[in-house]
Amino acid sequence: MKVIICGAGQVGWQIARHLSNEKNDVTVVDNNPELVARATDTLDVQGITGFASYPDVLDRAGARDADMIIAATFSDEVNMVTCQVAHSVFSIPRKIARLRSQSYLTAIYSDLYRRDHMPIDVVISPEKEVAEAALQRLADPAAFDTENFLSGQAQLLGIQLDEDCPVLNTPLRQLTDLFSTLRAIVVGVRREGTLFAPEPGDQLYDKDQIYLCTHREDVPRAMEIFGKTQSKQERVVIIGGGNVGLAVAKALEARTERVRAKMIEKNRKCAERAANALERTIVLHGDGLSADLLAEANITRADAVLCVTDDDKTNLLAAVRAKAEGCPMAIALVNDPTLVPLMEPLDVDAYINPRATTVSSILRHIRHGRVRQIYSIGDAEAEVIEAQVLSTSPMAGQRLGDVGFPEGALVGAIEKGGKVVRPTGSTRIEEGDIIVIFAMASEVPEVERLLQVSVDFF
Repeated sequence: MKVIICGAGQVGWQIARHLSNEKNDVTVVDNNPELVARATDTLDVQGITGFASYPDVLDRAGARDADMIIAATFSDEVNMVTCQVAHSVFSIPRKIARLRSQSYLTAIYSDLYRRDHMPIDVVISPEKEVAEAALQRLADPAAFDTENFLSGQAQLLGIQLDEDCPVLNTPLRQLTDLFSTLRAIVVGVRREGTLFAPEPGDQLYDKDQIYLCTHREDVPRAMEIFGKTQSKQERVVIIGGGNVGLAVAKALEARTERVRAKMIEKNRKCAERAANALERTIVLHGDGLSADLLAEANITRADAVLCVTDDDKTNLLAAVRAKAEGCPMAIALVNDPTLVPLMEPLDVDAYINPRATTVSSILRHIRHGRVRQIYSIGDAEAEVIEAQVLSTSPMAGQRLGDVGFPEGALVGAIEKGGKVVRPTGSTRIEEGDIIVIFAMASEVPEVERLLQVSVDFF
């Protein structure tokens, strides 16, 4: 499969890495020669320096026989024009564009917009994806990271363990015996900054960050076992009234259960726009770092604060200030993965990684069967892969304990005939089963070999 990826930033690079690892013919286009060089030096891809919307640049990238183009530059206009040129000049069959502007998105999803006027097959909205991720964090307030798998039947939870966790210093194999009916597996552990896939004899310690794959129905029980309590988020303060904050506030207003939300926005025009668009949310104009304004927003009585401005450092500082003023839970939007290790010392409870959510969304739209979803952990340290088992897979027909998984990979959940089961060594893997695997980055190629990954496109 021949794919052109326009934009060699973090999102473009991640997509190129996934698709090139699956032996696709990938060409990366960017007008920044340093980003192109990084992609060609670190990945098995070709690189073209130039503006992605220029026909001659796309021609050099091989557009005449390309199967798909993914426009993920920083400019909405470049992404749209790139798709138009790809359609009109080169007849590329599949076109995906990342768009940020709410004005474009509103037009695209309205009846006034016709696909034959702007031929984009799939539109990816980072703000929409991030807003949905923020709502997931609010739904599971005791987790610092969360993602759904198996059509929402299974969930990956990132949990910070405290000294009062009742299962500390207990070997993982003992946990399986103690809670035999719990459909949950600890698939990853981060200890003192290092992430690894645990062995059955490993124990959990205070301050460990664990990644737990669990059946959705078992989330409350799993949280209780690991010393966490689930509480309803009835009062939320949103710092940042841009597209993400506005989308979250609208979603909270649409819920059947009443959620009292207040928003703080520094830019007057954005604050006025938000106030006009929202019905029940109180919008305050001012700096979210101001203790006086946080007091006016009644931060001490809030159940959570959601910091979603367009600046990472502002989000982290606002989260710290809100916690210092008495808010029990703080969630921050963090684009730069190198800032994530600061969360624990700063006492920030959870974060949202826009890059990971956008990459996962794009991969979800371009894959068919086989690999259904990929979620990146941390700074691309590990991946959680959801895939369908093929008849040609080396694991098909084998018991899980007999499959030669690498040390850095663990199976977190299996869907058989529409039902999610907890994997054990005696579980037999059949053709058509859907399997969720946690794999360290270095082990991903071997996991893909076991899955016999073959990517089909719609």
